[in-house]
Amino acid sequence: QVQLVESGGGLVQPGGSLKLSCAASGSIKVIHDMAWYRQTPGKQRELVAHITKSGSTNYRDSVKGRFTISRDNAKNTVYLQMNSLKPEDTAVYYCAAAITVLQTLTTISYWGPGTQVTVSS
Repeated sequence: QVQLVESGGGLVQPGGSLKLSCAASGSIKVIHDMAWYRQTPGKQRELVAHITKSGSTNYRDSVKGRFTISRDNAKNTVYLQMNSLKPEDTAVYYCAAAITVLQTLTTISYWGPGTQVTVSS
């Protein structure tokens, strides 16, 4: 069994910052790509940022220069530092990871349950 658990969401004023964390645990052999997505009611889930095992990153245009994705491979954790937050960043944020499971050596995409980020004055 593998689990992803996000933390760090909350309410912040426009222009503020939050740092999300997502820790993977369980029968993990290898964690490959990791990513953050977000979703608002009535809209499709969208990719926010992505990071490879070696640390290469990419971002959706609307968050470039404001958000930074990073990972700590020793802790099986991915982070999303969000600065200069805007009301339009309000969403449920999900982490995702492609993980090779120890027992079966199959690679499966796992998702966390999500954490709410609300940007409002």
